Amino acid sequence: MNLIFDKNSAGFYESWRRSSQNRTIERSMTSVIRSVLDPIPGERILDIGCGDGNHLLMFNKLGLDVTGVDASVDMVEAARSRLGPRSAIKLGMAEDLPFDDNEFDLAVFIHTLEFLDNPLPALREAGRVARRKVFIGVLNSLSWNGILKRFQGYFGDPLFGQATFYNLWQIKSMLQLAYGDVPISWESIRIVPSFLEETAPFGKEIVGGRHSPFGFFLGLAATMVYRVHTDNLPLKVRLKTAGQSLFPARTLEDLKQSK
Repeated sequence: MNLIFDKNSAGFYESWRRSSQNRTIERSMTSVIRSVLDPIPGERILDIGCGDGNHLLMFNKLGLDVTGVDASVDMVEAARSRLGPRSAIKLGMAEDLPFDDNEFDLAVFIHTLEFLDNPLPALREAGRVARRKVFIGVLNSLSWNGILKRFQGYFGDPLFGQATFYNLWQIKSMLQLAYGDVPISWESIRIVPSFLEETAPFGKEIVGGRHSPFGFFLGLAATMVYRVHTDNLPLKVRLKTAGQSLFPARTLEDLKQSK
């Protein structure tokens, strides 16, 4: 069963969201989204697993028409309280979205796939409601922090013990299973481990190397491509020259005289 956050698990998530590591991710996420997702002001965007609306606020600042959906009643209430009339927030499952086909230009999963038992149906639903792109943002299982979080999960971490971490190739494979051979763009955020922070010349975040498969955070966008495939059926019977007409041809003058 998917992890649906109650007030208790939401508290653990909030503590992690306010951590220094995650704040570093959040500061860098806007530039990654602008580069990979390429949002256009005024476009409609759906945040799937929107939580308490933190990323909805970010998208709202980018000039997007924002909508959120979450399976948690507590999270939906918190998001509605934070955003008010700036966003429509609905209660719903990622695998069965309460929206019409192509209702949005963009759909995003940010720290959502990690808590789904089977991400593939959710990805297909996102492709159904999104006209242009689907974005996925996850913690990288091959990063130093992803490995650390997995160890914490093994030893009973109340949040990450229920999460599944993915690497770049796993996410790409899921996108191809969901949408076929579509264009995929990606970037990563690299963060220096805490024990190297004092010696790192640029602080915690390394700006360069945005295409490292070992980056702390992965952002991928799949462009929706709609194809119509037709089979050309060969014409097996040759057309013959037209024979004598059953009715003789008549000129306009003949028709006038016959009246």
